[in-house]
Amino acid sequence: MVTQPAPGEFKAFSAICPHRGCSVQEVTGGTINCPCHGSKFKISDGSVAKGPATEPLAEAKVTVSGDSIALG
Repeated sequence: MVTQPAPGEFKAFSAICPHRGCSVQEVTGGTINCPCHGSKFKISDGSVAKGPATEPLAEAKVTVSGDSIALG
């Protein structure tokens, strides 16, 4: 899951919710949302904004080059 918390700033996180392993599916209102049990994670750092999840989404490193974004 790739987010843009601020213009020109990109973050990437695992799309697997640490609560029960469901895939997060949408980004709205500044959070990454899991449809299974309603957990929400902050787009800026993947931390829990609303449970039941208690662990953040795992962050991945991204590299931005021109118009391209790559993991790693």
